[in-house]
Amino acid sequence: MSSYFSIEYLALFLPAVFIFYNLMPKKYRWLLLLLASYLFFWLISGKLILYLISATCIVYIIALHLEKIQSQRNQLLEKKERSERKAIRIFYQKKQRKLVTAGVLILIGILAVLKYSGFIGINIQSIFSLLHLPITIQIPSFVLPIGISFYTLQAVSYLLDVYREKIKPEWNFGKLALYMSFFLTIIEGPICRYSDMSIQLYEGRKVSWNQFLYGMQRILYGLMKKIVIADRLNLFIKTIFHDYNSYDGGMIAFGALLYTCQLYMEFSGTMDIVIGSGEIFSFKILENFRQPFFSKTISEFWQRWHISLGLWFKDYIFYPLSMSDPLKKMTSWARKKFGNHYGPLMSGSIALFCVWLANGFWHGSGWNYIFFGLYHFTLILGGNLIEPVSNRLCSYFKIKRESILYHFFQIVRTGILVVIGELFFRAQGLRAGIHMFIKICTNFSLVSFTDSTVFSIGMDRQDFIIVVIAVMTVFVISIIKEKGLSVREHISKEPIVLRWSLYYMLILFIVVFGAYGTGYVPVDPIYANF
Repeated sequence: MSSYFSIEYLALFLPAVFIFYNLMPKKYRWLLLLLASYLFFWLISGKLILYLISATCIVYIIALHLEKIQSQRNQLLEKKERSERKAIRIFYQKKQRKLVTAGVLILIGILAVLKYSGFIGINIQSIFSLLHLPITIQIPSFVLPIGISFYTLQAVSYLLDVYREKIKPEWNFGKLALYMSFFLTIIEGPICRYSDMSIQLYEGRKVSWNQFLYGMQRILYGLMKKIVIADRLNLFIKTIFHDYNSYDGGMIAFGALLYTCQLYMEFSGTMDIVIGSGEIFSFKILENFRQPFFSKTISEFWQRWHISLGLWFKDYIFYPLSMSDPLKKMTSWARKKFGNHYGPLMSGSIALFCVWLANGFWHGSGWNYIFFGLYHFTLILGGNLIEPVSNRLCSYFKIKRESILYHFFQIVRTGILVVIGELFFRAQGLRAGIHMFIKICTNFSLVSFTDSTVFSIGMDRQDFIIVVIAVMTVFVISIIKEKGLSVREHISKEPIVLRWSLYYMLILFIVVFGAYGTGYVPVDPIYANF
């Protein structure tokens, strides 16, 4: 079992878990989910499951110690006079801070060693070579547990929420292990908070027919995105990015555009299956996408794309840094010096830089990922800096910023910037990304589209027609959702014959036009590698 799109998951694992879940007494259903989750992780990662177990043990022990310190503090505060309470709070705050810092460093340290030690070693060796130093270091190489970046962030959020006393630690080790390993979120997220998922996982929710039907609809929709679109585009994209020197700038730009489409269809399709599988069990899992390609700015795009990751960075990096004493003092000073708009940007840009540097590193151990993060940092910071100038220009030229035409311009501009970022994200290293971008700027041509070269790179004319039909279907559904309407609720009100006709049409479309069999190489779960 390699992904949520495999036959093993869809035809065997998920149905079996669903059946046994309904047969189990309510109070033991969480235990079934735990066993299923560990079986799922073991099937895809084997003995690497030990890393997950280790992370769970670390979180469990430290969280209980944090609660013990908090309990001791509260008991002491009840006995002391008001004048002594501040010193007591500071003393116990320092104890908690040391403990939670140790826990976070251990969790992030394990992730860093497994994921980045090779990257760091290669770069150190490169520096030695540049300095002509006769030093050779052994470049470490580790097998990375699938989903480690996701469950590590969940573990860190759990510890920090216990430290902030937003949640009480879970005394039942098995229940905490279920939160850490839940099979629907362990591979590609979304990154769930304990406060959002714990009750749902532990209470043994009753399954309803409507939720089951909604879940199956969502799963089918995700399958269409992945199998019909993402997998069909895969060979074309791999060819362009692996052999970009053979193609002109126009074809490279087209490849970057198709990769952006593929990435969205694969990742959002996975989220459709995850959320749909959750709906089958009456679980409400956080939406990870909200029509990102209707965004008018890069900042808005990242509020709509991989939402759970953005919220994690905001709550656990951006806000803590912004509210730290040094940055608060800087903001106060800068506000007096540069005004209410530019003043806060000085300290805010430091926190924003840290967020996007972390974002780049989180996605992978390569300079292209770091560039990807800093590229978006630059765009967001630049947008904030020129906002007053942009407002004055629009006012001077009497441009109506609420007009449909201006919104369309903003959406297209944002889309182009996103595609450029994804070009570097997908490139075989930063140097390759730079070369590809230079070719787009200096050797742009449409010849490959007029001489039919475009139809000889892993996709023929019929493949493109199928992709266009499927993409347009997703686009229309996205427009409806953007207007605040629910396609599924609308379908549920239609006569039963029409409803089931639509379901069978979607199944038939996937079966007939899905990219599988000889000649097609399915795209691996992209975000599972991060």
